[in-house]
Amino acid sequence: MKERSSNGSAAADGRFHGVIPAMATPFTSDGSLDEAAIAPLIESYLAAGVHGISVAGSQGEFFSLREDERLTLIRIAVKAVRGRVPLYAGTGGVTTRDSIAATRAAEEAGADLALIITPYFIQPTQDELVEHVMSIARATRLPVMLYNNPPRTSVNVLPATLARCMELPNVVGIKDSSGDLTQAIEYLLNAPREALLFSGRDTIALAMLVHGGHGTISPAANVFPELMLRLYERYRAGDLAEAKRISDVFAPLRAAWALGSFPVVIKEAMALAGRDAGPARRPILPLSDGKREQLRKVVDAISAESERMLARASAKGGARAVHDEAG
Repeated sequence: MKERSSNGSAAADGRFHGVIPAMATPFTSDGSLDEAAIAPLIESYLAAGVHGISVAGSQGEFFSLREDERLTLIRIAVKAVRGRVPLYAGTGGVTTRDSIAATRAAEEAGADLALIITPYFIQPTQDELVEHVMSIARATRLPVMLYNNPPRTSVNVLPATLARCMELPNVVGIKDSSGDLTQAIEYLLNAPREALLFSGRDTIALAMLVHGGHGTISPAANVFPELMLRLYERYRAGDLAEAKRISDVFAPLRAAWALGSFPVVIKEAMALAGRDAGPARRPILPLSDGKREQLRKVVDAISAESERMLARASAKGGARAVHDEAG
């Protein structure tokens, strides 16, 4: 296992940033974990240039995985990544005990960061959340990042709660899928030191970057990693107009989530774009033919726009290279 420190420098050391696919977990047609498909899917994202890989999150259907399946997924992902980018491992659960066990197992497997979703079904108080997160953080040397997703869990992490959790040096920040930009900004303003802030909602990923976020753990990057990377790169280059154009291109994909039950739409969009990760686990059903056709139109439109944007970027890069050689 790699040596790590618990000095709380995750935000400062620059490892954790950029575009990270919130990777869908591959399943076979009968709902089994498709172990053979995990590494090729990861390799396709690494070839696109992503800055990290996130497994066993909500888009990864962690809630449907047995603990041995989750650990198998993490182990295969660690081996596939081979240290080229950080691996973010979802290790949260309903109980503190189970979350500690999953986090320790992920650390032993070689993950780089533990992503801890709040408990769900139960509704702990903010004090109970602090104790939950701190207990997990004390049990590991991994950087620990909270995962706030109140539309799914009915539990919201308040900015003051993140600040209290960050009293421990290895609690390093939060992934926020609430859609509340004001709250996201307050996470940064109230933190006792620099906090990592990642978007989990593609429609406000750019806005969070502008306000100091470090990146996006992105469902859409499952489908269009190159285009999401282009958004991030243009933002970093100061080209906010182009970054906004790309953000707007992604908006219909998020709206298309209404076509089916979570998380099937991203999985079906992946298949339509040539990155098939199999079905969602039951009870979630495939889209109807009519809904799939609606989704196909969205995917095709984004694919066409992505090809145009990336072609323009490539042409501009080539032109600059010729100019530099001539000079």
